[in-house]
Amino acid sequence: QSCQCLAWKPRPVVAWGAESQHIVAGYSDGTIRVFSISRTEMELKMHPHAIALTAIAYSTDGEMILSGGKDGLVAVSSPRTGMTIHILAEHKGSPITVLQCTRKQYRDFGVEGAELWLATSSDRRVSVWASDWLKDKCELLDWLSFPAPASPEGLGSLPPSLAAFCPWEPGTLVYVGFGMQKEALFYSLRKKQVVEKISLPYFATSLSLSPAACFMAVGFGERLLRLLRCPSSEAQDYAGHDDTVHLCRFAPSGRRLLTASHSAVLLWELTAS
Repeated sequence: QSCQCLAWKPRPVVAWGAESQHIVAGYSDGTIRVFSISRTEMELKMHPHAIALTAIAYSTDGEMILSGGKDGLVAVSSPRTGMTIHILAEHKGSPITVLQCTRKQYRDFGVEGAELWLATSSDRRVSVWASDWLKDKCELLDWLSFPAPASPEGLGSLPPSLAAFCPWEPGTLVYVGFGMQKEALFYSLRKKQVVEKISLPYFATSLSLSPAACFMAVGFGERLLRLLRCPSSEAQDYAGHDDTVHLCRFAPSGRRLLTASHSAVLLWELTAS
């Protein structure tokens, strides 16, 4: 089976050393497998999906695994017990493109929960949830649907729908995808509206927000990487890829950025200036 997506387990509050280093991977047969890096072996295999996985993430405490499939179903599974405890069908019919969890500001929205998380599907919809896994609570907080032209012209395939919580603006998420305009949208969960738009030269194919500074990296199908300083929207473009920039990932320190295209992986170092 082919591996479709993977995620690192978050570091625990108390560092346990190499024993805590795990990754979870989603496969084309609908299975999830947890691997120990230190022992270089598979520790757990679960089968929460009947179809290929397209996105996977750990909860912020590493106690739950969220997985999304090509059919739009989202599963919440426990790596401790190997059981799937929730199946969410709100995005059914459209592949899940992004799953992300954050500890940020859930109390500000009048809901109970230990974290916020979002799911994005390829039909330009984003759902935001407040969850407390220990109490078996999972509540829909917001539902976003972004418009797009009915008949896209000049595009062989639609760009992906991507969303991420904004580290420097609590209660805000950033969305890019095929739409009426080529832009990145900042949506406030408190105001229930788009509060900022940043124009882009093309439709985005990848997105990453720095956890340590106000930087946003956006990749494009035109072999271009754009680094944006927020909120000034100051932009710097970089070439060097041989194909679509389909992956951008900031390191936790925010000092380095990993980008990937068809046959090239580039590591960028961000300077203080």
